[in-house]
Amino acid sequence: MPVAKEITRLEKSNVKLSLTVPKEDVQQQYQELIKEYAQKFQMPGFRRGKVPREVLERKFGKELQGEAMGRIIDKAVNEVFSDENLPKDERPLPYSQPQLQDEPNLDFGQDLVFSLVYDVLPNVSVGKWKGLEVEVPKVTVSDEDIGRELEELRDRNAFVLDRDEGAEAKNGDVATVNYCELDDNGEVLPNSQRDDFVFTLGSGQNAYMFDDEIAGMKKGETIEFSKTYPQDDEHKTMFSGLTKKLRVTLLSLKEKKLPDLDDDLAQDIDEKFQTLDDLKKNIRERLEKNLERRVRELSINTLLEKIMENTPVTLPESMVRAELDGRIRNLARQFGTDTEKLMQMLSLSGGGLDDIEGKWRPTAEKALHSRLIVETLVEEQHIEAGSEDIEKEMESMAAEAGESADEIRKRYEAGNLMEYLKEDIKERKFFDMLLAENTVKTGKKANYLDVMANNG
Repeated sequence: MPVAKEITRLEKSNVKLSLTVPKEDVQQQYQELIKEYAQKFQMPGFRRGKVPREVLERKFGKELQGEAMGRIIDKAVNEVFSDENLPKDERPLPYSQPQLQDEPNLDFGQDLVFSLVYDVLPNVSVGKWKGLEVEVPKVTVSDEDIGRELEELRDRNAFVLDRDEGAEAKNGDVATVNYCELDDNGEVLPNSQRDDFVFTLGSGQNAYMFDDEIAGMKKGETIEFSKTYPQDDEHKTMFSGLTKKLRVTLLSLKEKKLPDLDDDLAQDIDEKFQTLDDLKKNIRERLEKNLERRVRELSINTLLEKIMENTPVTLPESMVRAELDGRIRNLARQFGTDTEKLMQMLSLSGGGLDDIEGKWRPTAEKALHSRLIVETLVEEQHIEAGSEDIEKEMESMAAEAGESADEIRKRYEAGNLMEYLKEDIKERKFFDMLLAENTVKTGKKANYLDVMANNG
């Protein structure tokens, strides 16, 4: 079915696709529909398949025309979008459902003309991306960083013992609590209750950050309190700027007995370590490797930020919406719940989903902007991931995981992950090119933790 198309560019990477179906094809599609119904339809006074067309049209004319319209539109749209030669900036984004603009008129004496509106991939014209100069912090792994890692290893290898009856909760204790959020009348808010929740006091590893409030409690005690979360909360919780009323019951209290920092601890952690010095050396190597990756990441991100300044991109709302939805799903997973229950929690918190998305939108838009620039440059520079690249990556992953390259390959092929691996390789090859074409200078000193947490 020959279909004439016309693309009109709208705002925010939105387009209008106007399609014209010749009247001869409209009539043919309608005739085929009538013939199909006449063959299977049955009415009183007529044998099956013998109902005259005139009778069908007189009784079901509007319905038949409506169905014919739907079929013609679907066929025309599928024909256009299935064309492999259709430019990618004229294809609808996967998360942008084309919307029919105005109801078209079915007139067998005229061509059928209708329009669809949908979001497309933004047009990205990358500005200067070579010969740039950026600065990243100067950072080294210190003895303090190694000491902190050793303390974490001691903590993970500690013995956990019940504290004495009547002991007061203190930082470092392992507490088991029931908690819930209360409304203004002291009633438990739905979906806010959590039973048998275990965490280390002082770690802040609980949604409501109530470590300080339960310090000093004894086993079996219950307290109710109000907690206000600063607007500029350093933990960036979803309760920032809000006041919550909570009830917490301390069920059990345990303390950790840390092992001595000696050769025995090193051997307990891994038999490959004979002495504490062996363990310290391994920690330093691991931290330095992590730091090297992090500095590379910071260098790339800083360069991309500079490229973004001279590469404006208009993001379609459906693309931003999909990015925000993905972040909401991730937040739900962090809370061990689904998005529906998370929405209920947010609606009860006083802030709501709109507030969360408002805070996240700038970061989401920045991530999309950067991603589009990378994808554009990878394509423009004709960067590919060949069989040798894939084989080398498989061998590298195998060496790190202690498996064979064949085992890695089988797992990737079984999970249909090969295309993702190719895209990852292409992206890393581009980042190598990006770093080679620009200058990254070492700036002010920063400590390891800040750099690793992206606060440097």
